[in-house]
Amino acid sequence: MSSVAQRATGRNRRRLTVAVKDALRELNIQLSLLNRRSGGRVELKDIDLTCLDLINRHGPLTPTALARRTGLHPATMTGILDRLQKGGWIVRERDSEATDRRAVTLRAVRERNAELYQVFSGMNTRMDELCGHYTAAELEIIADFLRRTCAAGRQSTEELGGG
Repeated sequence: MSSVAQRATGRNRRRLTVAVKDALRELNIQLSLLNRRSGGRVELKDIDLTCLDLINRHGPLTPTALARRTGLHPATMTGILDRLQKGGWIVRERDSEATDRRAVTLRAVRERNAELYQVFSGMNTRMDELCGHYTAAELEIIADFLRRTCAAGRQSTEELGGG
């Protein structure tokens, strides 16, 4: 390949990389807006919804583990957990085997998830339709890209948090 062709290929790759990053930024904005509106439907703040999603996906968790995952101060986390518990979204269970008798585990109230599924049903339907336009091989590539993007985001978040 000639040096002119190599430069053109390099410019095209940079342009495409910028396009992917721009699309991810727009996706982040749209998902944030969706979460804000969806959370409003079930009377949850954005951060409450994020914490509930983490408990649903990775729980049961201790408040300390959840605070570490979110990077939130423990006092802030206490307020969030109080709201989630008052709303019936989570329960705090005493850990009878812990040496610290104050130790609790956070568990999502799975029966409440039906409300979240209903609120997000429009997005889920649209995602099903969107995925229907791709082959299985393309979906594997997209899923791999998104998993790697999540890993890059997690690593960058840890770097910013000093951990």
